[in-house]
Amino acid sequence: MPEIRVTEVSHAFGDGPARRLVLRDVDVTLTEHRVGIVGANGSGKSTFVRLLNGLVHPDSGTVTIDGRDTVRDGREVRRRVGFCFTDPDAQIVMPTVAEDIAFGLRRRGLSKDEVRARTAAALTAYGLDGHADHPAHLLSGGQKQLLALASVLVTEPDLLVLDEPTTLLDLRNAEMVRRLVDGLAQQVVLVTHHLDLLDGFDRVLVFDEGRIVHDGSPAHAVAAYRTLVAR
Repeated sequence: MPEIRVTEVSHAFGDGPARRLVLRDVDVTLTEHRVGIVGANGSGKSTFVRLLNGLVHPDSGTVTIDGRDTVRDGREVRRRVGFCFTDPDAQIVMPTVAEDIAFGLRRRGLSKDEVRARTAAALTAYGLDGHADHPAHLLSGGQKQLLALASVLVTEPDLLVLDEPTTLLDLRNAEMVRRLVDGLAQQVVLVTHHLDLLDGFDRVLVFDEGRIVHDGSPAHAVAAYRTLVAR
């Protein structure tokens, strides 16, 4: 698995009186297959995972993926780290389902035949083969999330970061996404408020006020988080 190393990272949004510190001296190394991230809204967890593929740059400290700095080596890091947002509409960029899956492959410089073959395989793998020419933004919520995942995974990243991928989904579609994530060979970092998704994970971090306040097994981390919320 890739080694994720976050070293003494702090980050703030805004300037002057409006400046808000959202991460405070975060220092952690992650090598596990499945890592969960939990915390209240505004705790810094989404900012933390955006550091992992360079969507956010640290104000101080460093973030590396297998030794590659997310600022200095940003292009290579983004090739290795896939990212899925809470709202799949935020990352669906092409008119049809097949075109959206093919988009990331074309950017990798693959031949037309290889793009076509890998797109077809992804459509089948994620149950979207009957929707290849369907307008992407007219899919159901669950299908959009599958498309967002397919469009990232077809590029074969080493690490997949998921920022609350089930928040907008009903129970059936959330379960579908959970089963898909459980079957992935890639290293996964998952931010979630749905604590049952963390069953079977290797490690869970609990964020509060920009810091990691607990780091352990799912059972212990969820218990610590529930205690934190109850205060």
